[in-house]
Amino acid sequence: MGSRVSREDFEWVDTDEPHAQRRREILAKYPEIKSLMKPDPNLIWIITLMVLVKLASFYLVKDLDWKWVIFWAFVFGTTINHSMTLGIHEISHNFPFGHHRALWNRWFGIFANLPIGVPYSISYKMYHMDHHRYLGADGIDVDAPSHFEGWFFCTTFRKLMWVVFQPLLIFLRPYFVNPKPATYLETINNVTQITFNIIIYYVFGIKSLVYMLTASLLGMGLNPIAGHFIADHYMFLKGQDTNSYYGPLNFLMFNGGYHNEHHDFPSIPGSRLPQVRKIAAEYYDKLPHHDSWGKVLYDFVMDDTLSPYARVKRLPKGNEVLE
Repeated sequence: MGSRVSREDFEWVDTDEPHAQRRREILAKYPEIKSLMKPDPNLIWIITLMVLVKLASFYLVKDLDWKWVIFWAFVFGTTINHSMTLGIHEISHNFPFGHHRALWNRWFGIFANLPIGVPYSISYKMYHMDHHRYLGADGIDVDAPSHFEGWFFCTTFRKLMWVVFQPLLIFLRPYFVNPKPATYLETINNVTQITFNIIIYYVFGIKSLVYMLTASLLGMGLNPIAGHFIADHYMFLKGQDTNSYYGPLNFLMFNGGYHNEHHDFPSIPGSRLPQVRKIAAEYYDKLPHHDSWGKVLYDFVMDDTLSPYARVKRLPKGNEVLE
């Protein structure tokens, strides 16, 4: 259904990703940016408060009619759940406790994962580091869609379905594209999450459990804030690897929209990325950027030049050291 997209393959390039070179240039010109490369302990209290607020919401929805359970899942639960995924992103970079307490960050990530309902914090850490080191590398960077996704989701309607079910694709893609051996921390993450879900069911009931899982599905699918999944790296301009978003939703998303800045300086917490842009304005102001994640979703579905194939891809060099 709907018109067919014009792309039939990814945008294959033989150039290196642009962030390492830009990082070297900016640091040579503005060495003071190094002072921003330190932990952000405020994340500990912010994320903990978010978990407690979500727990309180489980109690508040447990006796509501089903229509109101779904309503509040979409209106409130989606926002806080999606925001928590960006919080887990911050944790994956060891920003709350610092690199010298890496294991503390892993435990904290498992804690932050609880109100999402699906265990992924530990796995995400491993795959996300590969994403930074080998941006767009085929078979390594699982942030990029698979060949099957590009081939199958090739019409307006199918792209809409791809957006709706994007959470499932994001969670399942690594196991098909770049499977890794399970670690003991992943097992702990899985067991902890399943135990938590069972407790929610027995303490609050089925409505609270459905509310939690529905909020995650809707919050990372057909929802304006989920536009960042597409805005970050999909190619709205030919050859553009990464895009930033400078709209107001950054306030709720740990400045996740400052994505060029983040890839240039993955050791700087999101709270300080606006300072990076301000210091090195001549590097970032000239780059294309987004002002609306909602518009990103609309354009992706309706524009025949956009599809899961609209990503820059690179062939692996064979010397990659994976996380």
